[in-house]
Amino acid sequence: MRLEFTKMHGLGNDFMVIDLVSQRMRLSPEQIRQLADRHFGVGFDQLLVVEPPETPDVDFCYRIFNADGSEVQQCGNGARCFARFVRERRLTRKDHLRVETASGIIELSIDALDCVSVNMGAPRFAPADIPFVAEAEALVYSVQVNGQAVELSTVNMGNPHAVLLVDNVETADVATLGPALESHARFPERVNVGFLQVVDRHHARLRVFERGTGETLACGTGACAAVVAGIRRGLLDSPVKVALSGGELNIHWAGVGEPVIMIGPTARVYDGVIRLPDVAMPEPQDCGQDRPRGPRPGGSRNKKKDKR
Repeated sequence: MRLEFTKMHGLGNDFMVIDLVSQRMRLSPEQIRQLADRHFGVGFDQLLVVEPPETPDVDFCYRIFNADGSEVQQCGNGARCFARFVRERRLTRKDHLRVETASGIIELSIDALDCVSVNMGAPRFAPADIPFVAEAEALVYSVQVNGQAVELSTVNMGNPHAVLLVDNVETADVATLGPALESHARFPERVNVGFLQVVDRHHARLRVFERGTGETLACGTGACAAVVAGIRRGLLDSPVKVALSGGELNIHWAGVGEPVIMIGPTARVYDGVIRLPDVAMPEPQDCGQDRPRGPRPGGSRNKKKDKR
């Protein structure tokens, strides 16, 4: 199986991007893991898949797979790279796109090929929406980790986030607390863990341990979740410049019920071709919001368009 792809990154959060509008194939979780291997494959934090839309009011379907082969609902840095990819591949001429994800529709504005604004939608906080096991919604929860109480806030930005306040991101115990919280029993679908340092009311520093991937150089939805949590706790004011290991993102949020706007750069590294063994796969699932969660094979689901 011959697979054309583009390697991209947003602040060092790196992606393999494939076009399944014009290519016809499906990938198994095992193949995704092979491709993600940085020694024997292409290497990436996430695989981004461009597919034909399922509904007439959107331009594309956007699917995201972690390096472990699991499918996730959202990726903010990936969304910016997605927008640049479809423009550079001439899959669209639009500057403003409506894109369907597993968590809903997001809007992308291409300010320049190397800078994209993403309307990430309104954050959600109810425990059932994270999902998080709690009796009632609160600004801050206490979670027992390795015999100690850890205080955190929870935010759903299309994917689940836990945000911890730290004095200094450089000395934060990301290596221990990250994986412990990612797979904690109170997060039944696992969680992305952000370590937030407030510098002043408009500046913050952040490290993120992403579920299914580990710590990355940047996480767009993590930056959005951290700013939202900081504003709700009275520590930050919009707009906020978030410094991550790979660079900076600008985050705007007007308050509860309002969408979060993320602005940041993109970069195309190279275009490539790789060959994989053919693998018989079950029929893929739908792209839209009602699709069951969890790891699935990737691939185009529109059979009529597959035949062109």
